[in-house]
Amino acid sequence: MRFVILSSFLALFSSSRLPAGEPLRFEGGDGPGKGKHIVLIAGDEEYRSEESMPMLARILAERHGFDCSVLFSLAKDGAIAPNNGTSLSAPQALDSADAVVMLIRFRKWPDDAMAAFDRAMKRGVPVVALRTSTHAFQLPKDSAFASYNQFGKEILGEKWVSHWGKHKHEATRGVIEEKHADHPVLRGVSDIFGDSDVYEAAPPEDASILLRGRVLAGMEPDSPPASYSKKRADGTIQDVNDPMMPIAWTRENRQGSERPRKVLCTTMGAATDLENEDLRRLVVNGVFWALELDVPAKAAVAPVGPFLALPYGFNTFRKNIRPEEHTK
Repeated sequence: MRFVILSSFLALFSSSRLPAGEPLRFEGGDGPGKGKHIVLIAGDEEYRSEESMPMLARILAERHGFDCSVLFSLAKDGAIAPNNGTSLSAPQALDSADAVVMLIRFRKWPDDAMAAFDRAMKRGVPVVALRTSTHAFQLPKDSAFASYNQFGKEILGEKWVSHWGKHKHEATRGVIEEKHADHPVLRGVSDIFGDSDVYEAAPPEDASILLRGRVLAGMEPDSPPASYSKKRADGTIQDVNDPMMPIAWTRENRQGSERPRKVLCTTMGAATDLENEDLRRLVVNGVFWALELDVPAKAAVAPVGPFLALPYGFNTFRKNIRPEEHTK
């Protein structure tokens, strides 16, 4: 039913087709983000980033004044194709990016797209990275950009390790790290829940952990904490919630860049996770913080128009949808 409602809405309000090679654009109006260009990159097979990135772009543009461009993986006919790991629409948009918001997984972009991404990273463009961006690239060993296969570990602070909670059976409750409770990214954030599971993660010492993830024994917000032992990647055995895994952190580094780069990484970020108001606020706050703008006391994060997130899963994306169908 949700699929039918959302598909009907998008078909009703779809605009004319985007010119080939152009990003999906949302022009910002007045607001603190005026004059800043945010590039949001959707490119994963499972967590419905092709749904969540346009939603976040519209919030950033219409609620806060940022100019936003959304880039997708596309099929040859121009339809959104999350499984096409070799595609990135309009990579040239990255050349004017002031910040990047991304949720991608094991992408194998061609050299022109990787070159555009590389130029942005070398400029020190700040990054707000969600979920599978810890394992963003899977480039051939002989690629000139093969070093980006370590993007998660070297720039974000963690790579793919494991599902710590039981995938599709144990949800996540965000718990604020008291040491950094006053961090600007947490401003107005108090109640985070997502139906994706906790990832195993061990960010480096230069990271500031903002949230830890309580593994829940179920998929509802009121599910109790899980309690069982599990082996970490380093071989140690612990209770799944003692200590809880980091699920959001910030860091600053100049790995491969001309100037220090601000990074916010969260291992949450499925489209269904982003139905949670405070997780959306965390991401929006991260953009403000990364650009050294004053973070609002309680940033406006209500979706512009309906946001009916599809459940995560492989091959569950809506078929034959073009980028422009995410606008009125």
